[in-house]
Amino acid sequence: MLTPNEAAGSSRRAGLLEAPSVAKLTVHYESGEPDRVIEFDPREAPFQHDGEPGSLLDVILGHGLTLEHACGGNCACTTCHVIVTKGQRELRPSEENEDDLLDKAVGLTPNSRLGCQAVVLDPAAEIEITIPRYTVNIDSGSHGR
Repeated sequence: MLTPNEAAGSSRRAGLLEAPSVAKLTVHYESGEPDRVIEFDPREAPFQHDGEPGSLLDVILGHGLTLEHACGGNCACTTCHVIVTKGQRELRPSEENEDDLLDKAVGLTPNSRLGCQAVVLDPAAEIEITIPRYTVNIDSGSHGR
């Protein structure tokens, strides 16, 4: 038999296990802006109307941050290029169209993704990204920041 204190501790631990999962996205900026942390439930996506529902772009814009997206988040440019430094496996894998576009991104790395296509799959994900200082708008040839 459990003592009253053991039973209370057991029920508190069980309550912690039942708490809803919250994903965490940490955004680092090469430009020197302060890091930002967003806590969210990917099951509540979409958070706004640009990018795939639950994508990094959707989460970032829906929580008041900025990520350039010249094509409206339709996987037609590379302006929403981000570098995933933690949690790559907690994102939907890239598809051929995204990979083809990423070949044209400035500062491409093995962990590069388009923010509009990188959909958060795990409601308890811990993801960290870096937003590069520069992007290129392939459609217009203009350079952004």
